Amino acid sequence: MATAAASSVGWSFRRPSVIPGFGLTLGFTVTYLTLIVLIPLAGVVWRTTELGWAGFWAIAMDGRTLNALRISFGTALIAALVNVVFGVVIAWVLVRYRFPGRRIVDAVVDLPFALPTAVAGIALAAIYAPNGWIGQLLAPLGIKVAFTPLGIVVALIFIGLPFVVRTVQPVMEEIDKEVEEVAATLGATRFQTITRVILPGLAPAVLTGFALAFARAVGEYGSVIFIAGNIPYVSEIAPLLIIIRLEEFHYAGATAIAAMMLVISFLMLFVINLIQAWSRKRYGHGG
Repeated sequence: MATAAASSVGWSFRRPSVIPGFGLTLGFTVTYLTLIVLIPLAGVVWRTTELGWAGFWAIAMDGRTLNALRISFGTALIAALVNVVFGVVIAWVLVRYRFPGRRIVDAVVDLPFALPTAVAGIALAAIYAPNGWIGQLLAPLGIKVAFTPLGIVVALIFIGLPFVVRTVQPVMEEIDKEVEEVAATLGATRFQTITRVILPGLAPAVLTGFALAFARAVGEYGSVIFIAGNIPYVSEIAPLLIIIRLEEFHYAGATAIAAMMLVISFLMLFVINLIQAWSRKRYGHGG
């Protein structure tokens, strides 16, 4: 009988899977990523080598390049942090409460996904311009949004919010309300329940949403150019500077800036992934 059981177990492991085997799927994955991701990125790096180290360093240390990179990554970081805070709040409202118009609010969250970025940029510029609906209310307070770095942050918050909400929302739905009730029964305050019970379970999802929102914001172009003003050393983003170099037929210079963005983005996302792995291990979330 033991032999029969062992043979049946062995047969169950050898039984064909509905999904293709590891070798086939791994080969497809590597091939797909090579064609779609690695080869184009390798082309950027290869084109940059035409400048030589001295030429690349001259472009990298140029004041205009450094300011464009600082504005792009700085505003993307600020927008991603803002989206983390308000994205978690919006996800909480959508998951924990039932109210009239909830489905409409839920659909509005996805609007930046479907709306062309140029349309979003024009709309934001019109609203936040000094004579716009919101801009004219802020002008007497000395707050200028459109055609400043603040306008870039607003645009990046707009396009990055859905990434945080849609990443956190499914995880939040799995957190049982009874956990909060038990914490309250044991004497925990609302602040303690949020910081010690809810947020630890959401940490991996929040970090993932932050990484997605940040990565999306760094490379954003369409919604930014209309509200940024595109003033060199003030509100000029790195993607726009790349376009300018291409229009000047300085292809090597454009790829040099692109390569710098690639390296910085990779390093920042690598650090975020390390933090994600630590948070999953720390709070017992696999994957």
